[in-house]
Amino acid sequence: MDPARSLADAQPTPFWLEDPGRPQPLPALVGDEHCDLLVVGAGYSGLWTALLAKERDPQRDVVVVEAKETGWAASGRNGGFCAASLTHGLANGLARWPQEMPELERLGAANLDAIEAAVERHGIDCDFERTGEIDVATEPYQLDDLREAAEQAARLGVETTLLDRDEVRAEVDSPTFAGGLWNRRGVAMLHPARLAWGLRRACLEAGVRIYERTPATSLDSNGSGVAVRTPYGRVYARRAALGTNVFPSLVRRVRPFVVPVYDYALTTEPLTDDQLASVGWKNRQGLADSANQFHYFRITADRRILWGGYDAVYSYGKRVRAEMDQRPATYAKLARHFFHTFPQLEGVRFSHAWGGAIDTCSRFSAFFGTAHGGRVAYAAGYTGLGVGATRFGAEVMLDLLAGERTERTELAMVRSKPLPFPPEPFAWAGIGITRWSLDRADRNGGRRNLWLRALDRVGLGFDS
Repeated sequence: MDPARSLADAQPTPFWLEDPGRPQPLPALVGDEHCDLLVVGAGYSGLWTALLAKERDPQRDVVVVEAKETGWAASGRNGGFCAASLTHGLANGLARWPQEMPELERLGAANLDAIEAAVERHGIDCDFERTGEIDVATEPYQLDDLREAAEQAARLGVETTLLDRDEVRAEVDSPTFAGGLWNRRGVAMLHPARLAWGLRRACLEAGVRIYERTPATSLDSNGSGVAVRTPYGRVYARRAALGTNVFPSLVRRVRPFVVPVYDYALTTEPLTDDQLASVGWKNRQGLADSANQFHYFRITADRRILWGGYDAVYSYGKRVRAEMDQRPATYAKLARHFFHTFPQLEGVRFSHAWGGAIDTCSRFSAFFGTAHGGRVAYAAGYTGLGVGATRFGAEVMLDLLAGERTERTELAMVRSKPLPFPPEPFAWAGIGITRWSLDRADRNGGRRNLWLRALDRVGLGFDS
Protein backbone atom coordinates (compact mmCIF):
# COMPACT_ATOMS: atom_id res chain seq x y z
CA MET A 1 0.00 0.00 0.00
CA ASP A 2 1.17 3.52 -0.77
CA PRO A 3 1.88 5.00 2.70
CA ALA A 4 0.31 8.30 1.63
CA ARG A 5 -3.08 6.58 1.36
CA SER A 6 -2.99 6.09 5.12
CA LEU A 7 -3.34 9.88 5.44
CA ALA A 8 -6.54 10.20 3.43
CA ASP A 9 -8.79 10.70 6.47
CA ALA A 10 -6.29 12.47 8.75
CA GLN A 11 -7.70 15.55 10.43
CA PRO A 12 -5.39 18.60 10.11
CA THR A 13 -5.48 19.40 13.80
CA PRO A 14 -3.61 18.27 16.93
CA PHE A 15 -5.09 15.05 18.27
CA TRP A 16 -4.86 16.26 21.87
CA LEU A 17 -6.91 19.41 21.30
CA GLU A 18 -9.94 17.49 20.02
CA ASP A 19 -10.50 16.07 23.51
CA PRO A 20 -14.12 16.40 24.73
CA GLY A 21 -12.79 17.79 28.02
CA ARG A 22 -11.52 20.97 26.33
CA PRO A 23 -12.77 23.88 28.45
CA GLN A 24 -14.71 26.85 27.16
CA PRO A 25 -12.61 29.98 26.52
CA LEU A 26 -12.43 32.59 29.24
CA PRO A 27 -13.47 36.21 28.53
CA ALA A 28 -11.00 38.77 27.21
CA LEU A 29 -9.75 41.65 29.31
CA VAL A 30 -11.77 44.83 28.78
CA GLY A 31 -10.58 47.91 30.66
CA ASP A 32 -7.67 48.21 33.04
CA GLU A 33 -6.38 45.71 35.61
CA HIS A 34 -3.96 46.09 38.51
CA CYS A 35 -2.01 43.22 40.09
CA ASP A 36 1.15 42.23 41.90
CA LEU A 37 2.29 39.82 39.17
CA LEU A 38 1.31 39.74 35.52
CA VAL A 39 2.06 36.54 33.58
CA VAL A 40 2.03 36.77 29.78
CA GLY A 41 1.13 33.47 28.12
CA ALA A 42 -1.11 30.62 29.27
CA GLY A 43 1.00 27.71 28.13
CA TYR A 44 2.96 25.58 30.57
CA SER A 45 5.51 28.31 31.27
CA GLY A 46 2.92 30.91 32.23
CA LEU A 47 0.56 28.55 34.06
CA TRP A 48 3.30 27.05 36.24
CA THR A 49 4.54 30.57 37.03
CA ALA A 50 1.09 31.75 38.10
CA LEU A 51 0.35 28.63 40.16
CA LEU A 52 3.73 28.57 41.91
CA ALA A 53 3.48 32.30 42.62
CA LYS A 54 0.22 31.69 44.49
CA GLU A 55 1.71 28.71 46.31
CA ARG A 56 4.66 30.83 47.46
CA ASP A 57 2.36 33.65 48.57
CA PRO A 58 -1.41 33.00 48.53
CA GLN A 59 -2.04 36.73 49.05
CA ARG A 60 -0.21 37.70 45.87
CA ASP A 61 -2.57 39.09 43.25
CA VAL A 62 -1.81 37.30 39.95
CA VAL A 63 -3.19 37.95 36.47
CA VAL A 64 -2.53 35.89 33.30
CA VAL A 65 -3.18 37.17 29.77
CA GLU A 66 -3.23 34.79 26.82
CA ALA A 67 -3.42 35.77 23.14
CA LYS A 68 -5.69 32.87 22.17
CA GLU A 69 -6.72 30.03 24.49
CA THR A 70 -4.93 28.10 27.21
CA GLY A 71 -2.63 25.44 25.78
CA TRP A 72 -3.51 26.10 22.14
CA ALA A 73 0.13 26.22 20.92
CA ALA A 74 3.12 24.04 21.86
CA SER A 75 1.65 23.10 25.24
CA GLY A 76 -1.34 21.46 23.59
CA ARG A 77 0.20 19.82 20.54
CA ASN A 78 3.49 18.26 21.69
CA GLY A 79 4.27 14.56 22.00
CA GLY A 80 3.49 14.35 25.70
CA PHE A 81 7.02 13.38 26.83
CA CYS A 82 7.60 14.95 30.26
CA ALA A 83 11.34 14.60 30.94
CA ALA A 84 13.37 15.24 34.06
CA SER A 85 16.28 16.57 32.01
CA LEU A 86 16.73 20.35 32.14
CA THR A 87 19.56 20.29 29.58
CA HIS A 88 18.01 18.48 26.60
CA GLY A 89 19.72 15.25 27.59
CA LEU A 90 22.94 14.22 29.30
CA ALA A 91 25.23 14.72 26.31
CA ASN A 92 24.14 18.31 25.73
CA GLY A 93 24.42 19.14 29.41
CA LEU A 94 27.85 17.54 29.82
CA ALA A 95 29.14 19.44 26.80
CA ARG A 96 28.08 22.78 28.32
CA TRP A 97 28.04 22.52 32.13
CA PRO A 98 30.02 19.40 33.07
CA GLN A 99 30.72 20.58 36.61
CA GLU A 100 27.07 21.37 37.26
CA MET A 101 25.55 18.22 35.83
CA PRO A 102 25.15 16.37 39.16
CA GLU A 103 23.25 19.38 40.51
CA LEU A 104 21.24 19.84 37.30
CA GLU A 105 20.27 16.17 37.29
CA ARG A 106 19.22 16.36 40.97
CA LEU A 107 17.13 19.48 40.32
CA GLY A 108 15.60 17.93 37.21
CA ALA A 109 14.59 14.76 39.04
CA ALA A 110 13.07 16.82 41.87
CA ASN A 111 11.20 18.92 39.29
CA LEU A 112 9.65 15.84 37.66
CA ASP A 113 8.67 14.52 41.09
CA ALA A 114 7.04 17.88 41.84
CA ILE A 115 5.05 17.74 38.58
CA GLU A 116 3.80 14.27 39.47
CA ALA A 117 2.84 15.50 42.94
CA ALA A 118 1.02 18.53 41.54
CA VAL A 119 -0.93 16.37 39.10
CA GLU A 120 -2.09 14.22 42.01
CA ARG A 121 -2.69 17.13 44.43
CA HIS A 122 -4.83 19.09 41.98
CA GLY A 123 -6.61 16.06 40.54
CA ILE A 124 -5.41 16.71 36.99
CA ASP A 125 -6.62 13.89 34.74
CA CYS A 126 -3.84 13.91 32.13
CA ASP A 127 -2.94 10.19 31.79
CA PHE A 128 0.33 10.72 33.69
CA GLU A 129 2.41 7.51 33.39
CA ARG A 130 5.96 7.25 34.76
CA THR A 131 6.97 4.66 32.15
CA GLY A 132 10.31 6.13 31.06
CA GLU A 133 11.79 6.42 27.59
CA ILE A 134 13.85 4.12 25.39
CA ASP A 135 16.43 5.58 23.02
CA VAL A 136 16.72 3.00 20.27
CA ALA A 137 19.62 2.30 17.92
CA THR A 138 18.69 1.64 14.31
CA GLU A 139 22.27 1.65 12.96
CA PRO A 140 25.28 -0.30 14.32
CA TYR A 141 27.32 2.83 15.11
CA GLN A 142 24.54 4.06 17.40
CA LEU A 143 25.08 1.12 19.75
CA ASP A 144 28.41 2.62 20.81
CA ASP A 145 26.66 5.93 21.51
CA LEU A 146 24.11 4.17 23.71
CA ARG A 147 26.83 2.39 25.67
CA GLU A 148 28.61 5.70 26.24
CA ALA A 149 25.33 7.30 27.33
CA ALA A 150 24.72 4.46 29.78
CA GLU A 151 28.18 5.01 31.31
CA GLN A 152 27.56 8.75 31.60
CA ALA A 153 24.21 8.12 33.26
CA ALA A 154 25.74 5.67 35.74
CA ARG A 155 28.37 8.22 36.76
CA LEU A 156 25.60 10.73 37.49
CA GLY A 157 23.42 8.23 39.35
CA VAL A 158 20.73 8.11 36.65
CA GLU A 159 19.00 4.73 36.43
CA THR A 160 19.15 3.28 32.92
CA THR A 161 19.07 -0.20 31.43
CA LEU A 162 21.02 -1.09 28.30
CA LEU A 163 19.01 -3.41 26.04
CA ASP A 164 20.32 -5.65 23.28
CA ARG A 165 18.42 -6.33 20.07
CA ASP A 166 16.21 -9.07 21.50
CA GLU A 167 15.54 -7.19 24.74
CA VAL A 168 14.46 -3.98 23.05
CA ARG A 169 12.27 -5.89 20.59
CA ALA A 170 10.67 -7.68 23.54
CA GLU A 171 9.55 -4.25 24.75
CA VAL A 172 8.50 -2.79 21.38
CA ASP A 173 8.92 -4.90 18.28
CA SER A 174 10.42 -3.40 15.15
CA PRO A 175 12.79 -5.09 12.71
CA THR A 176 14.77 -1.82 12.61
CA PHE A 177 15.71 -1.88 16.30
CA ALA A 178 19.27 -3.03 17.09
CA GLY A 179 19.40 -2.06 20.76
CA GLY A 180 18.14 0.48 23.26
CA LEU A 181 18.77 2.45 26.42
CA TRP A 182 15.82 2.62 28.81
CA ASN A 183 15.66 5.54 31.22
CA ARG A 184 13.10 4.05 33.55
CA ARG A 185 12.29 6.96 35.88
CA GLY A 186 13.41 10.10 34.10
CA VAL A 187 10.50 10.49 31.68
CA ALA A 188 6.72 10.35 32.08
CA MET A 189 4.07 10.11 29.39
CA LEU A 190 1.01 12.34 29.63
CA HIS A 191 -1.83 14.00 27.71
CA PRO A 192 -0.31 17.44 27.15
CA ALA A 193 -3.48 19.44 26.54
CA ARG A 194 -5.18 18.01 29.60
CA LEU A 195 -2.16 18.99 31.67
CA ALA A 196 -2.49 22.59 30.45
CA TRP A 197 -6.23 22.64 31.09
CA GLY A 198 -5.72 21.12 34.53
CA LEU A 199 -3.15 23.77 35.40
CA ARG A 200 -5.60 26.44 34.23
CA ARG A 201 -8.25 25.07 36.59
CA ALA A 202 -5.75 24.89 39.47
CA CYS A 203 -4.77 28.52 38.85
CA LEU A 204 -8.40 29.67 38.84
CA GLU A 205 -9.11 27.76 42.04
CA ALA A 206 -6.08 29.47 43.65
CA GLY A 207 -7.51 32.90 42.77
CA VAL A 208 -5.53 33.68 39.61
CA ARG A 209 -7.45 35.83 37.12
CA ILE A 210 -6.97 34.55 33.54
CA TYR A 211 -7.95 36.52 30.47
CA GLU A 212 -7.92 34.60 27.18
CA ARG A 213 -8.09 36.09 23.68
CA THR A 214 -6.06 38.96 25.12
CA PRO A 215 -2.73 39.44 23.33
CA ALA A 216 -0.13 41.57 25.06
CA THR A 217 0.95 44.11 22.46
CA SER A 218 3.54 46.19 24.34
CA LEU A 219 5.35 46.41 27.66
CA ASP A 220 6.71 49.59 29.27
CA SER A 221 8.05 50.68 32.62
CA ASN A 222 5.47 52.41 34.77
CA GLY A 223 6.76 53.99 37.97
CA SER A 224 7.98 51.15 40.18
CA GLY A 225 6.24 48.55 38.01
CA VAL A 226 5.28 47.88 34.42
CA ALA A 227 2.32 48.45 32.12
CA VAL A 228 1.25 46.01 29.43
CA ARG A 229 -1.13 47.10 26.71
CA THR A 230 -3.79 44.77 25.29
CA PRO A 231 -6.37 45.42 22.55
CA TYR A 232 -9.10 46.56 24.96
CA GLY A 233 -7.19 47.69 28.01
CA ARG A 234 -4.00 47.67 30.03
CA VAL A 235 -2.55 45.75 32.95
CA TYR A 236 -0.51 47.60 35.57
CA ALA A 237 1.68 45.25 37.57
CA ARG A 238 4.49 45.42 40.09
CA ARG A 239 6.25 42.56 38.32
CA ALA A 240 5.80 40.60 35.08
CA ALA A 241 6.87 37.14 33.88
CA LEU A 242 6.99 36.38 30.17
CA GLY A 243 6.12 32.85 29.05
CA THR A 244 5.75 33.66 25.35
CA ASN A 245 8.51 31.26 24.23
CA VAL A 246 8.49 31.00 20.40
CA PHE A 247 6.39 34.14 19.91
CA PRO A 248 8.19 37.51 19.65
CA SER A 249 9.23 38.58 23.13
CA LEU A 250 7.95 41.85 24.58
CA VAL A 251 11.61 42.39 25.51
CA ARG A 252 13.08 42.99 22.06
CA ARG A 253 16.67 42.13 22.95
CA VAL A 254 15.58 38.54 23.66
CA ARG A 255 14.34 37.95 20.11
CA PRO A 256 17.70 37.14 18.43
CA PHE A 257 18.18 34.20 20.79
CA VAL A 258 15.14 32.25 19.52
CA VAL A 259 14.10 30.98 16.09
CA PRO A 260 10.91 29.05 15.25
CA VAL A 261 11.59 25.55 13.95
CA TYR A 262 8.55 23.59 12.85
CA ASP A 263 7.93 20.05 14.05
CA TYR A 264 5.26 17.67 12.73
CA ALA A 265 3.43 14.62 14.06
CA LEU A 266 0.84 12.00 13.17
CA THR A 267 -1.45 9.81 15.25
CA THR A 268 -2.91 6.53 14.07
CA GLU A 269 -6.40 5.30 14.58
CA PRO A 270 -6.71 3.15 17.76
CA LEU A 271 -4.95 -0.19 17.33
CA THR A 272 -6.93 -3.42 17.45
CA ASP A 273 -5.96 -6.16 19.90
CA ASP A 274 -4.08 -8.04 17.17
CA GLN A 275 -2.27 -4.93 15.96
CA LEU A 276 -1.20 -4.03 19.48
CA ALA A 277 -0.03 -7.59 20.12
CA SER A 278 2.14 -7.41 16.98
CA VAL A 279 4.18 -4.54 18.43
CA GLY A 280 4.00 -5.43 22.13
CA TRP A 281 4.54 -2.14 23.98
CA LYS A 282 3.02 -3.46 27.21
CA ASN A 283 5.12 -1.11 29.34
CA ARG A 284 3.99 1.96 27.37
CA GLN A 285 7.37 3.72 27.27
CA GLY A 286 8.09 6.67 25.05
CA LEU A 287 10.66 5.95 22.33
CA ALA A 288 13.03 7.95 20.17
CA ASP A 289 15.57 6.77 17.66
CA SER A 290 19.19 7.86 17.91
CA ALA A 291 19.76 9.63 14.59
CA ASN A 292 20.47 13.35 14.35
CA GLN A 293 17.17 13.70 12.52
CA PHE A 294 15.21 11.55 14.91
CA HIS A 295 11.65 10.30 15.34
CA TYR A 296 9.84 10.28 18.67
CA PHE A 297 6.89 7.96 19.22
CA ARG A 298 4.62 6.78 22.00
CA ILE A 299 1.31 5.07 22.59
CA THR A 300 -1.69 6.97 23.88
CA ALA A 301 -4.21 5.93 26.52
CA ASP A 302 -6.65 4.89 23.79
CA ARG A 303 -3.98 2.80 21.98
CA ARG A 304 -3.04 5.14 19.14
CA ILE A 305 0.60 5.55 18.13
CA LEU A 306 1.84 9.12 17.99
CA TRP A 307 4.71 9.39 15.49
CA GLY A 308 6.58 12.66 15.07
CA GLY A 309 9.85 14.47 14.53
CA TYR A 310 12.56 13.97 11.89
CA ASP A 311 11.63 16.76 9.48
CA ALA A 312 12.38 19.95 11.44
CA VAL A 313 11.69 22.92 9.16
CA TYR A 314 12.86 26.52 9.50
CA SER A 315 10.87 29.33 7.91
CA TYR A 316 12.87 32.21 6.42
CA GLY A 317 12.60 35.43 8.39
CA LYS A 318 12.27 33.93 11.88
CA ARG A 319 8.51 34.43 11.73
CA VAL A 320 5.83 32.26 13.30
CA ARG A 321 3.45 31.59 10.41
CA ALA A 322 0.17 29.70 10.75
CA GLU A 323 0.44 28.39 7.18
CA MET A 324 3.55 26.44 8.25
CA ASP A 325 1.47 24.33 10.67
CA GLN A 326 0.43 22.06 7.79
CA ARG A 327 3.00 20.35 5.54
CA PRO A 328 1.67 17.40 3.53
CA ALA A 329 5.11 16.52 2.14
CA THR A 330 6.35 15.97 5.68
CA TYR A 331 3.29 13.94 6.61
CA ALA A 332 3.91 11.63 3.65
CA LYS A 333 7.56 11.24 4.67
CA LEU A 334 6.57 10.46 8.27
CA ALA A 335 4.05 7.88 7.06
CA ARG A 336 6.74 6.12 4.97
CA HIS A 337 9.08 6.05 7.94
CA PHE A 338 6.33 4.74 10.22
CA PHE A 339 5.59 1.72 8.04
CA HIS A 340 9.31 1.07 7.56
CA THR A 341 9.62 0.89 11.35
CA PHE A 342 6.41 -1.08 11.91
CA PRO A 343 5.73 -3.10 8.71
CA GLN A 344 3.41 -5.37 10.71
CA LEU A 345 0.98 -2.43 10.96
CA GLU A 346 0.44 -2.10 7.20
CA GLY A 347 -3.12 -0.94 6.60
CA VAL A 348 -3.34 1.21 9.73
CA ARG A 349 -4.63 4.67 8.95
CA PHE A 350 -3.73 8.01 10.51
CA SER A 351 -6.46 9.99 12.24
CA HIS A 352 -4.64 13.32 12.80
CA ALA A 353 -1.72 15.20 11.25
CA TRP A 354 -0.41 18.51 12.58
CA GLY A 355 2.60 20.72 13.14
CA GLY A 356 3.74 23.86 14.87
CA ALA A 357 6.67 25.99 15.92
CA ILE A 358 9.21 25.10 18.62
CA ASP A 359 11.17 27.85 20.40
CA THR A 360 14.69 26.83 19.43
CA CYS A 361 17.87 28.35 20.82
CA SER A 362 21.46 27.60 19.94
CA ARG A 363 22.24 25.64 23.09
CA PHE A 364 19.06 23.50 22.89
CA SER A 365 18.01 24.22 26.48
CA ALA A 366 16.23 27.10 28.17
CA PHE A 367 17.79 30.45 29.01
CA PHE A 368 16.63 33.05 31.49
CA GLY A 369 16.97 36.73 32.31
CA THR A 370 15.44 39.96 33.57
CA ALA A 371 14.65 43.37 32.10
CA HIS A 372 13.23 46.73 33.17
CA GLY A 373 15.40 46.90 36.27
CA GLY A 374 14.52 43.41 37.46
CA ARG A 375 10.77 43.98 37.26
CA VAL A 376 10.37 41.62 34.27
CA ALA A 377 11.65 38.05 34.00
CA TYR A 378 11.64 35.72 31.02
CA ALA A 379 12.39 32.08 30.16
CA ALA A 380 12.58 30.74 26.61
CA GLY A 381 14.44 28.40 24.27
CA TYR A 382 13.21 25.03 25.56
CA THR A 383 13.71 23.54 22.07
CA GLY A 384 11.04 20.89 22.27
CA LEU A 385 11.79 19.70 25.79
CA GLY A 386 9.59 22.09 27.76
CA VAL A 387 6.82 19.85 29.06
CA GLY A 388 8.81 19.24 32.23
CA ALA A 389 11.45 21.97 32.17
CA THR A 390 8.94 24.84 32.04
CA ARG A 391 8.06 24.23 35.69
CA PHE A 392 11.73 24.65 36.59
CA GLY A 393 11.81 27.79 34.41
CA ALA A 394 8.83 29.16 36.31
CA GLU A 395 10.70 28.70 39.60
CA VAL A 396 13.70 30.51 38.11
CA MET A 397 11.60 33.46 36.95
CA LEU A 398 9.99 33.82 40.36
CA ASP A 399 13.41 33.67 42.05
CA LEU A 400 14.73 36.36 39.71
CA LEU A 401 11.73 38.62 40.27
CA ALA A 402 12.15 38.25 44.03
CA GLY A 403 15.85 39.15 43.74
CA GLU A 404 16.72 35.97 45.61
CA ARG A 405 19.95 34.01 45.44
CA THR A 406 18.87 30.40 45.28
CA GLU A 407 20.40 27.14 44.14
CA ARG A 408 18.68 27.78 40.84
CA THR A 409 19.83 31.35 40.24
CA GLU A 410 23.43 30.44 41.12
CA LEU A 411 23.64 27.94 38.26
CA ALA A 412 25.88 28.84 35.32
CA MET A 413 23.06 27.53 33.13
CA VAL A 414 20.79 30.24 34.54
CA ARG A 415 23.40 33.01 34.58
CA SER A 416 24.57 32.48 30.98
CA LYS A 417 22.97 32.99 27.59
CA PRO A 418 23.19 30.98 24.36
CA LEU A 419 24.76 32.48 21.28
CA PRO A 420 22.24 34.57 19.33
CA PHE A 421 21.27 33.61 15.81
CA PRO A 422 22.60 35.84 13.01
CA PRO A 423 20.27 38.04 10.95
CA GLU A 424 18.83 36.88 7.65
CA PRO A 425 19.85 35.61 5.18
CA PHE A 426 22.68 34.14 7.27
CA ALA A 427 20.34 32.35 9.71
CA TRP A 428 18.41 30.69 6.87
CA ALA A 429 21.59 29.65 5.06
CA GLY A 430 23.28 28.38 8.22
CA ILE A 431 20.29 26.35 9.35
CA GLY A 432 19.90 24.90 5.85
CA ILE A 433 23.54 23.83 5.68
CA THR A 434 23.25 22.35 9.14
CA ARG A 435 20.19 20.27 8.24
CA TRP A 436 21.96 18.98 5.13
CA SER A 437 25.05 18.13 7.19
CA LEU A 438 23.03 16.31 9.83
CA ASP A 439 21.34 14.25 7.13
CA ARG A 440 24.75 13.36 5.68
CA ALA A 441 26.01 12.35 9.13
CA ASP A 442 23.03 10.04 9.58
CA ARG A 443 23.82 8.41 6.22
CA ASN A 444 27.54 8.21 6.91
CA GLY A 445 27.87 6.29 10.15
CA GLY A 446 27.33 9.37 12.32
CA ARG A 447 30.51 11.08 11.12
CA ARG A 448 30.19 14.85 11.47
CA ASN A 449 31.58 16.97 8.64
CA LEU A 450 33.72 20.08 8.94
CA TRP A 451 30.67 22.35 9.25
CA LEU A 452 29.21 20.41 12.19
CA ARG A 453 32.59 20.17 13.91
CA ALA A 454 32.97 23.95 13.57
CA LEU A 455 29.55 24.47 15.16
CA ASP A 456 30.55 22.14 17.99
CA ARG A 457 33.65 24.20 18.66
CA VAL A 458 31.77 27.50 18.94
CA GLY A 459 29.06 26.03 21.14
CA LEU A 460 26.07 25.84 18.78
CA GLY A 461 23.88 22.94 19.76
CA PHE A 462 22.89 21.35 16.48
CA ASP A 463 23.31 17.77 17.62
CA SER A 464 19.73 16.44 17.46
